[in-house]
Amino acid sequence: QVQLVESGGGSVQAGGSLRLACAASENVSKYYMAWFRQATGKEREGVAAIDSTGSPTYTYSVKDRFTISKDNVKNTLYLQMNSLEPEDTAMYYCAAGRAIAWGELLRPGRYTTWGQGTQVTVS
Repeated sequence: QVQLVESGGGSVQAGGSLRLACAASENVSKYYMAWFRQATGKEREGVAAIDSTGSPTYTYSVKDRFTISKDNVKNTLYLQMNSLEPEDTAMYYCAAGRAIAWGELLRPGRYTTWGQGTQVTVS
């Protein structure tokens, strides 16, 4: 089973940027992958996902601010986050799965493998 390790979190002021990375232990080209986040006291929320063809989808609140991408050579998933807002503060997790329907790409229950998370704090 693929293993995932996130990095790139940190503390930033509102309006700033961060780039998260998720390194996979094997080739990611066959996987559907996504970024989720969970703020204290809230449910885990799908932020952005990318299917096996490289097509992305985003939750409405991050559209035009966040960009998900996948490097199949480096086996790494990225999340470029710009114009960060305090509401973006959360633990961010990457996840991998297979054969996920387009309409379910942001549902956590569809993913079988998760990283340990990286904290993002926006003040």
